Amino acid sequence: MITGELKSKIDGVWNAFWTGGISNPLEVIEQITYLLFLRRLDDLQTIAEKKARITGGVIEDAKFLPGQEHLRWSRFKNLDAEVMYKTVATEVFPFLQSYGTQVGGDDATYVDHMKDARFTIPTPALLSKVVDMLDTIPMENRDTNGDLYEYMLSKIASAGQNGQFRTPRHIIELMVAMTAPKPDDEICDPACGTAGFLVAASEYVREQHPTTLTDATQRAHFHNSMFHGYDFDNVMLRIGSMNMLLHGIESPDIRYRDSLSEGAAGDAEKYSLILANPPFAGSLDYESTAKSLLQVAKTKKTELLFLALFLKLLKPGGRAAVIVPDGVLFGSSKAHKDLRKILVEDQKLDAVVKLPSGVFRPYAGVSTAILFFTKTNSGGTDDVWFYDVRADGFSLDDKRNPIEANDLPDLDNRWLSLSNPDSLERDRARTDQSFLVPKADIVAQDYDLSLNRYKEIEYDEIEHRAPLDIIADIETLEDEIAKGLVELKAMLS
Repeated sequence: MITGELKSKIDGVWNAFWTGGISNPLEVIEQITYLLFLRRLDDLQTIAEKKARITGGVIEDAKFLPGQEHLRWSRFKNLDAEVMYKTVATEVFPFLQSYGTQVGGDDATYVDHMKDARFTIPTPALLSKVVDMLDTIPMENRDTNGDLYEYMLSKIASAGQNGQFRTPRHIIELMVAMTAPKPDDEICDPACGTAGFLVAASEYVREQHPTTLTDATQRAHFHNSMFHGYDFDNVMLRIGSMNMLLHGIESPDIRYRDSLSEGAAGDAEKYSLILANPPFAGSLDYESTAKSLLQVAKTKKTELLFLALFLKLLKPGGRAAVIVPDGVLFGSSKAHKDLRKILVEDQKLDAVVKLPSGVFRPYAGVSTAILFFTKTNSGGTDDVWFYDVRADGFSLDDKRNPIEANDLPDLDNRWLSLSNPDSLERDRARTDQSFLVPKADIVAQDYDLSLNRYKEIEYDEIEHRAPLDIIADIETLEDEIAKGLVELKAMLS
C-alpha cells in the first residue's frame, strides 16, 4: 500500500503536468516511465560497481560506458533545473534511444521499447519536481513500486483508440483467481495494454506458490518465459513493460504485434493460460488478418477474431478467461454461431459470467460477460455454469464509488465449490443467481449463451432488482427481438 504522503506527491506531479500543458494521462505516465527506467539503469550500474570493488574485478554488464557518467540519474538529479533540463533533453534521451544498440542482456525487453522515446516535459521546473519525487521512492521495494505504478495507471480517465479501455483491477483479480495460475503455466495476453492481467497473475503465483522463487528452475521460468504480452501500441508496450518490471518480473516477453495478423502464426498451441480483454470495436486491416483466423470466423468483428485467436494460441488442455461484449453470446451471424458452436462442441465451455453494464464506466457503458473455457479439441462440454453478477463492490455510474453490495466473493466461492461432484451448487434452480445449464439445452437454443435465455424470473423478485439490471435485461430483450426480426426477414426473403 502506498501512503497518503506518497499519493499526495504523485497527485502534485500529476497536477503539475496538467498545468504545464500535458493533459494526456498516457503521455504523463510515459514520461514518468522513461525517468523510472533511467533511475533503474543507474541503480544497476551502482550494484555492478560495488561488486567490482569487492571482487577486484571489472564492472560486468555496464549500463553506462566511459564518458557517459554525466547521463546517470545520480548525477543529473543534482544539477540546477535549467542545466538538468538541457542535459536530459539533448543528451540523456538520445542516449536512451540508442541504448539498445549499446547493451543487451536482461534489459533487452525494455530497451526495445525505448528506441522512439520522446522527451515532452515542457519546463525545467516540472522536470526537477518529477525527478525529486521519483528519487524519494525506495526502488528496491517491489510492493511500493508496483502500487505506485498502479496508482498512476488508475488515473487514466478516458478510453483509448481502437477499442482500448482499462479493465478494473478487481475484475482482473477475479479472473486470475478463478483460473488459478500455476508455476509451470505459460500465460499470454494478446491485447495486453498496460499488462494488468500479467501483473495480477504474477502476484497470484507469488502469493499462492511461494516456493516458485526459491527453486532455480521455476524462478528462471517466472522471470523469463512465463509471461507473454502483445500490443500494437508502442506507448502501451512501454507502460506495460515498466509495470511488469516494477512488479518484479525481470524479462517478460512484451512485444509489438498485431495479434490478428499472420505474424502470430508461430505461437500456435504455445500457451497454457490466456487472460484477456481484447478490443471490442477496433479498427481492422482485413487484408492482413491471419487467414487461419478467417477460416474459423469470416468476419471483421475483432471480438470474434480474438476468440478464434485464443483457441489457436492455447495448448490442448490450456484454459482461458476472456471478456467479451454481450453480442458474442447471442449474435445471429454465421460467424457468431460458428464460434459458439466450436466452444460448446469442439472445446469445453466451463462458465459464462454476466457482468453489470456499468463495470467499465467511465470508459464505456458496454454490457459484457466473461467466458471461461478449456481447449480440448475433442469436446467435453457437459454443463455450463452461469452466474449473474449484479454488484461488483462499486456504484455502476461514472463515479464508481465503493459500495457494500459485492457479488464477487460469492462468485469465486461458488466457482471453487463446483470442483466437488457433490456440490450443492449443482442443485440450484434457474431462478437463482447462479445455475448450471446442460449442454443439450444450449444446443436446443442454437448455442445461445446469454444468461437471460435460460434464467427463470420469479415475479415477486422483480421489485427487488436494481434498476440498471432491469434496464440491461430490457436491452437484451430488444437485441433478442431485433435478432428475431432479422431471422424472420431472412425466412421470408
